[in-house]
Amino acid sequence: MNMEAVFEQFPIVKSDKLILKKIEEHHLDEIYAIYSNDQVFEFCGIIPKHNKATVKSMIGHFERDFTKRTKIKWGIFTLTASEQLVGIIEVFDLNQKVNMVTIGYFLAESHWGKGIASEAVKILVEYLFREINVNRIQAEVMPRNEISKKVLLKNGFRQEGLLRQAAVWSGKGIVDLEIYGLLKEDYA
Repeated sequence: MNMEAVFEQFPIVKSDKLILKKIEEHHLDEIYAIYSNDQVFEFCGIIPKHNKATVKSMIGHFERDFTKRTKIKWGIFTLTASEQLVGIIEVFDLNQKVNMVTIGYFLAESHWGKGIASEAVKILVEYLFREINVNRIQAEVMPRNEISKKVLLKNGFRQEGLLRQAAVWSGKGIVDLEIYGLLKEDYA
């Protein structure tokens, strides 16, 4: 895994439809619209944030995590409206010993059902395999989150199993998680 390529400067990832780029303070209203929506986090281990000041401080945490080399959170933007943040996609749990990362993503509810999550995962996967030389990408999904499963399956991930009562997710307690994985050899 080429950590320098990831963390030397904030990476920008593009396709002909989307751009994944750094979340800035001027995106506060869009970030707040996502984080304050209970529906967005129905199947996530994140508690919605209904305080705009809390969400504003989170943007600083995104920068801190990047500087510490522990997590990267990109804003998802369409090329037709490149300053309107429509979602977030992240890479975390960067495990250099086995050359593996975990991804997560969520969109503003007004942008659901438009193929944005599938496209964002597609270009992130390509970036991680080709530019960063990751060997394995995985995602954890609550069993009832059918939409997220479809996004992963569409991008070549395989359901690898069910981890019963395996994690504590904020606001959800102890949960079952399905693991989806994609290896570089399967992608190529």
